[in-house]
Amino acid sequence: MAIDKYKLVKGRFINVSPWIYKAVENDLIRYETIISETGKRLDHYAYDYYGDANNWWIIAAASGIGWWMQVPEGVVLRVPLDLQEVMTVKSEIV
Repeated sequence: MAIDKYKLVKGRFINVSPWIYKAVENDLIRYETIISETGKRLDHYAYDYYGDANNWWIIAAASGIGWWMQVPEGVVLRVPLDLQEVMTVKSEIV
């Protein structure tokens, strides 16, 4: 299931990435820490963990690394373990 990275709030689309990052920082979203491997992009990790490569942006947001899919070897990634926790954080944005 792909999760949209935007939420419509009061007629405006809000990027939810900062909320995901903050939730990970405050231990509101459980995550696993992994180290990126050579030749493996964020969409590969998203497919491995979530079964949907389109959720790559969730790993980028949780890790605070920006909006690119390719990361060099050795980057610390924080991979949220439960997409329902991500959806809960998203639902609480007002």
